[in-house]
Amino acid sequence: GSLVAAVLAHSGRLDKEDLGTRIARLSRRGEVCNMINKKYNEFLPSMQNAEDLVSQVDGLSSNIDLLKAGIENEVQRDLNIAVAEFTELKQQLERDTLVLSILKKLQEFDSAIKEYNTALLEKKYLTAAQQLEKARSNLKMLESRKGFELKILKALGTELTVQTQNMLYHLGEEWQKLAVWKLPPSKDSSSLESVVHSELHLRMVPLKEEDIAGPPVAAVLQAFAVLGELHTKLKAFGQLLLKYILKPLTLYSSLQPVTEEQSDVFILRFKSKHPSLDHCSPMEVFDKIKLVFEVLHKYLLNVPLEQPEEDKKEHRVLLTELLGDMIWEDLSDCLIQNCLVNSIPTNSSKLEQYIEVIKSTEEFEKALKDMQFLKGDTTDLLKYARNVNSHFANKKCQDVIVAARNLMTSEIHNTVKITPDSGVALPKLPDPRAGHHLKPQKASNLVPNDVGSLENKTKLSQYTFSLPTCRISSSVEKLMELAYQTLLEATTSTDQCSVQLFYSVRNIFQLFYDVVPTYHKENLQKLPQLAAIHHNNCMYIAHHLLTLGHQFRYHLSNILCDGAATFVDLVPGFRRLGMECFLAQMRVQKGEILERLSSARNFSNMDDEENYCAANKAIRQVLHQLKRLGKVWQDVLPVTVYCKAMGTLLNTALVEIITRIAALEDISAEDADRLYSLCRTMVEEGPRVFTPLPEDDKNKKYQEEVPVYVQKWMTFKELMIILQANLQEIVDQWADGKGPLAAEFSAAEVKSLIRALFQNTDRRAAALAKIK
Repeated sequence: GSLVAAVLAHSGRLDKEDLGTRIARLSRRGEVCNMINKKYNEFLPSMQNAEDLVSQVDGLSSNIDLLKAGIENEVQRDLNIAVAEFTELKQQLERDTLVLSILKKLQEFDSAIKEYNTALLEKKYLTAAQQLEKARSNLKMLESRKGFELKILKALGTELTVQTQNMLYHLGEEWQKLAVWKLPPSKDSSSLESVVHSELHLRMVPLKEEDIAGPPVAAVLQAFAVLGELHTKLKAFGQLLLKYILKPLTLYSSLQPVTEEQSDVFILRFKSKHPSLDHCSPMEVFDKIKLVFEVLHKYLLNVPLEQPEEDKKEHRVLLTELLGDMIWEDLSDCLIQNCLVNSIPTNSSKLEQYIEVIKSTEEFEKALKDMQFLKGDTTDLLKYARNVNSHFANKKCQDVIVAARNLMTSEIHNTVKITPDSGVALPKLPDPRAGHHLKPQKASNLVPNDVGSLENKTKLSQYTFSLPTCRISSSVEKLMELAYQTLLEATTSTDQCSVQLFYSVRNIFQLFYDVVPTYHKENLQKLPQLAAIHHNNCMYIAHHLLTLGHQFRYHLSNILCDGAATFVDLVPGFRRLGMECFLAQMRVQKGEILERLSSARNFSNMDDEENYCAANKAIRQVLHQLKRLGKVWQDVLPVTVYCKAMGTLLNTALVEIITRIAALEDISAEDADRLYSLCRTMVEEGPRVFTPLPEDDKNKKYQEEVPVYVQKWMTFKELMIILQANLQEIVDQWADGKGPLAAEFSAAEVKSLIRALFQNTDRRAAALAKIK
């Protein structure tokens, strides 16, 4: 009721009609409250039990705290003491273990040294070496212990070093007994006389496979291997072997190896046959060297580097292989340079025979591989032998260049005469286009019969394009023959060789262009004859270069058939080279002529005897110089070149004389007579310097043609006429500018001569007036 009253008081605004509904709801809520009270009454015992449990837990927690405090105060102290004792015991155990291991290693070291000494006394060198290495291994392990240094280790190291050196000494003694060298005392140990006295003695010990320690040879060498000294010993042995046995066998064809077997020693020595001029064939050299290796393999080096185990017999390494690795490269180079290089054919026709050399090289390498001196790979020696075509081309080209250079540096003055009929001896080359001449014949049938022939009836001489008669150096003729022979060789060679030989010929001419002018420079400048010969040489080479490529074009490699086989590009250079040299000599000669004429005192005051003698001497010197040149160039230069050269030099002298006389301002009658006398000397003796041919009767033709080659010849003769003519004759010679005098002199020059020759009179004035 109180609950209902409270609700009603809280909800004063309820409507009367909802009062019943509200009362019903409140009744249901009362039921819920009763249910809650029931559940609460049931929960109270559980809550009481929980409170009891909480009180029990609090008690246990107090007990735990008490127990923890006890542990921290008493148990932890005891535990720390136990851990410290355990750590100390552990460290003591480690120290004891380390000391025990060190003592064990020291004991092993001592045992190894004792066993080494025992084995050394019994000459069991391999066992002794192994024990030394075992002792060395123990010592290294002892020395590697950080923080545990023993003073005894230094003493042990010293003892080990002493014993190692002792062991090496004994092994060295045994090695010297196994392989004894008897070398010549001569300082020049590489000479044939010294090499003949070299010997190698090998102690013979029977090889017993069942002997575990192996024969003494194996024991000694294996002991060296264990101690790490085998490489040094074997390298020294290999160098002696190369120097005193293997290389001499490749260098001296007369040297033969001789073997001698005695009771306990095998001797390898040499004997010398009568020396031959030719190099020893590769087959003979290979046989000699193979004999040496067979001896070494049988009596010394057929030893494994270590005792093979049962499952590793197939993989053991022999000393022969080790020695082969050390010396093969030097031996291979020596065989190539001193044997195979000399066996390369010098002619392509002999290349097929070289197959025997290749086969012999293969057999030689196979024998060395069977003896395990070589591994299975192909070596440089065999590669060189198989590459014979390339080496043949290189050698041929080198020989050609060397031969060409020798010819270029030989004397120029040794000459031969070349005529239009001369030619380089060249075998007839087959026509590469034979059988292809039918098409032109067929085409010619298309021409109508009534059409006249277009051929010119005037035919050229067969010598039109020939080189004129002259003299060239015999070395140049041989040089050209060498070029033709080399190109002929190229026609029968392989493509690679053909190309190389062709360009070697080009190199010959390029070398000539560079070498000859430099090597003979001084002589070409000083000696007129050599300059003329060099001019002819260059023209001769240029003449052949015009057609040299065409002659061989279709017979060389296909690479060269497309226009590359030509020498025409070298022609202008050679012509220029010859002309420049000869023109330089011409300038020298012109300078000498002008220098001699400079002593003529300008041809003035010829009435003075001293001046006249000086001028006469200058004229005579010039003529003498020209005569000397005429003799020097006689039968050397082609006639046309000779005449042009002599005409140019004579013209130089005449021009200088004309210039000097025309420049005179006063010429007396006596001066004119003497000048005329000097000029007459030049006119009379000048043509005589033209002697291009040795036969005097044949030279008259060229002496009569002097005006053709001497440009100022007629001018000079007109000057002579003026010197002896009167005023009227001079005017007549002028002929109003149409006479012969007008053709040679200008009006000013004629007037100047008139003023110098004649006094100033009315007649002279009248004559001068007509010269215009």
